[in-house]
Amino acid sequence: MPPDLKEYRQKILNQGNIPRHIAIIMDGNGRWAKKRGLPRVAGHHEGVKAVREIVRICGEIGVEYLTLYTFSAENWKRPKTEVSALMSLLLQTIRKEVSDLKKNNVRLLTIGELKDFPDAPRQAMEEAKRELAGNTGLTLVLALSYSSRREIVQAVNRFIENNTPAPITEEDFTAQLYTAGIPDPELLIRTSGETRISNFLLWQLAYTEIFITPTFWPDFREKELYDAIADYQSRERRFGKVSEQLQENDSSK
Repeated sequence: MPPDLKEYRQKILNQGNIPRHIAIIMDGNGRWAKKRGLPRVAGHHEGVKAVREIVRICGEIGVEYLTLYTFSAENWKRPKTEVSALMSLLLQTIRKEVSDLKKNNVRLLTIGELKDFPDAPRQAMEEAKRELAGNTGLTLVLALSYSSRREIVQAVNRFIENNTPAPITEEDFTAQLYTAGIPDPELLIRTSGETRISNFLLWQLAYTEIFITPTFWPDFREKELYDAIADYQSRERRFGKVSEQLQENDSSK
């Protein structure tokens, strides 16, 4: 690690306010490849390297949950050749990375409709989840065939099917989501400069801090992660209150 990056990391750690849960919309793989005259799939391959590094760093600095928007329900609408290449890449990646994830004490979860996937990548993902289930470090959550609107509609339908009596609380609703048992993200990072959340964690992002970077996902590395965390650490999270109330609470501790 370069000395300046090592110092930057220590500064982040000294600040002490590391997000417990970071979610990332990994955007810009195709544009990264196009900019270099390469096929789109080349950007996805390079993006895997970014995933590997960010997972490692998050585990090292004490992030508890890292959720990656890996494949949305809408991504099935992409050209068949690209979808097929992504399925092959997912299969290759999970088989290749599971040993390192195990060594680094990473637990693996998925949210979304994994049943939508072809047999080979779906089975490989299920096997990896079982193999890593006993790990106690970073929990890596992959959003696969994920749609937040569908997640919410399914939760509502379960209440209807079960004849759940009113009133239904926020806690009741949260327990019916894909993310039941997972804390809401404190920080959402979106790469490539786009300023939308693309049907991702609509319920869970209610009070999440959002960081937009123009960096394409394949170029997102350790420094870029620290930039996002440093920006998060500089913010005052009020949750509907005013600054004076927060200061009063701090002084009473």
